[in-house]
Amino acid sequence: MSTPTRTTADLSATELLAAYRTGELSPVEATRDALDRIAALNDTVNAFNLVDADGAQASAKESEARWQAGTPRGPLDGVPMSIKDILLTTGWPTRRGSRTSPDAPAEVDGPPVARVREAGAVLLGKTTTPELAWKGVTDSPLTGVTTNPWDPTLTSGGSSGGSAAAVGLGMGALSLGTDGGGSVRIPAAFTGTVAHKPTYGRVAHHPGSPFGTLAHVGPMTRTAADAALLLDVISGFDGRDPWLLSPYSRTFADTLVDGVDGLRIAVSPTLGFATVDPEVEAAFEAAADVFAALGATVERAEPGFADPVEPFHVLWFSGAAKTIENLGPQARAEMDPSLVEIAEQGARYSALDYLTAMAVRNDLGTLMGAFHAEYDLLLTPTLPIPAFAGGLEVPPGSPGPRWTSWTPFTYPFNMTQQPAASVPCGFTSAGLPVGLQIVGPRHADGRVLAAAHAFETATDHHTRRPPLLG
Repeated sequence: MSTPTRTTADLSATELLAAYRTGELSPVEATRDALDRIAALNDTVNAFNLVDADGAQASAKESEARWQAGTPRGPLDGVPMSIKDILLTTGWPTRRGSRTSPDAPAEVDGPPVARVREAGAVLLGKTTTPELAWKGVTDSPLTGVTTNPWDPTLTSGGSSGGSAAAVGLGMGALSLGTDGGGSVRIPAAFTGTVAHKPTYGRVAHHPGSPFGTLAHVGPMTRTAADAALLLDVISGFDGRDPWLLSPYSRTFADTLVDGVDGLRIAVSPTLGFATVDPEVEAAFEAAADVFAALGATVERAEPGFADPVEPFHVLWFSGAAKTIENLGPQARAEMDPSLVEIAEQGARYSALDYLTAMAVRNDLGTLMGAFHAEYDLLLTPTLPIPAFAGGLEVPPGSPGPRWTSWTPFTYPFNMTQQPAASVPCGFTSAGLPVGLQIVGPRHADGRVLAAAHAFETATDHHTRRPPLLG
């Protein structure tokens, strides 16, 4: 495998669009370079399970003609991007990492896919996911193991691991991921990329996830500016989602200039219950100092809740049970055995168990509402550890058998439905990325993205290239 040279594949979506406006670059060139990057590196990391080169090139030529005529279709016209293989995309099958899913092409786009297509994006293909997006790493019986741009022996995280690896390697500037317990933020932290889990209801989702209101759709990018750009597009109206929020008062791109000066920011390295790798903690502490230098009042403060992992399991495992409720023994034998295991556990929960877990969730949301009456933002590590070996659900020596044993900072904020972003904030001595999580109160997506952008502006972690790129 040769090391790819720098091309338009290394540019952000924001940079590509600026170059299209001046005529310096064409969507045809950008799409060609993204497809070349996929051809060079996908066999190494297994980010894509479907690549539609002919469709992408045709779309890029149409975009080029629009730019030449001065009539771009929308804010993403000509930007190459990918779609996690959980979201319906017209003309492509939605396999969800499962041999049990039909391979027939979808006849409609899911809401966020419809929005990016309307905005002129060039769709490259579909990215890998664990089966039915059930865990925080990316491997499945259908598509195998997806690995990390910083070390292809390690996991990219999950469940949007294919999208994170693709974005991190320039296989398209943008990707759409989903997040039910950390699934855009986990792989962003492991791959040195950016992801934002919006406030629940900010982005329409259809058909509804079996994991219910834990599951969000969010942007996966290399910069906070690109995350804001993509969120502006995918947060458009779609009547198929009855939980959709009313439009945000400003564009998210406009909020980036707000910065963090004058904000009161809480810093919690453990949430009061997590054990954190020393190198991760050191990178996190350095990141907190950056916010103080940017004019924020930074204080140590724990939100004050115990680890909600067991209530989360009740909700998550019940959702898993729903995903396979109609599958017989033969189909289940073809599935990820651990997925079948948690689904069978979920099927044994009673309605009372579920409602008790929901009561914990409600209390947690109330607590965080009060916390954010005092603090504008909360900072935590995204993950307590760096990436570990690919193909494993948990690292050796993990305190538990499930992926939630090493993701204590992510799933609580799916339960509360708060916006949360992950941005790169440093590297371990082995050269592996460390992620910073920025959490805001419900509906404060713009504040979270502005903080992420301010941090990026003051640091250079997001500019480092994975070893696979030289």
